[in-house]
Amino acid sequence: MARTRVYKSDVKAAIHETALDLRETGLIDKHTMRRFDESCLTPVRKFTAEEIRALREREQVSQTVFALYLNVTKDSVSQWERGDKRPAGPACKLLSLVAEKGLSAIA
Repeated sequence: MARTRVYKSDVKAAIHETALDLRETGLIDKHTMRRFDESCLTPVRKFTAEEIRALREREQVSQTVFALYLNVTKDSVSQWERGDKRPAGPACKLLSLVAEKGLSAIA
């Protein structure tokens, strides 16, 4: 199954896809491809419990609605906001997108 990439913009998506094709043909080395990844793909960062709560409150949604957007359980959002657990993988990516572009970016 192919991984879905989330780009900073449509232009960067086109550039990155071209670079991927060039990498597959051997015209771009691994180091150069990493630089394209860093500049084109949306960065993922770790969120604290307070940041997650503030993000949800900024978007003016309940834990239940926020969980539906992120495709996780309400209990997961609650545990993140209490600091009992931390989001990982796709949830971190989605939180990064929401932080940068708002909840409408993943709607």
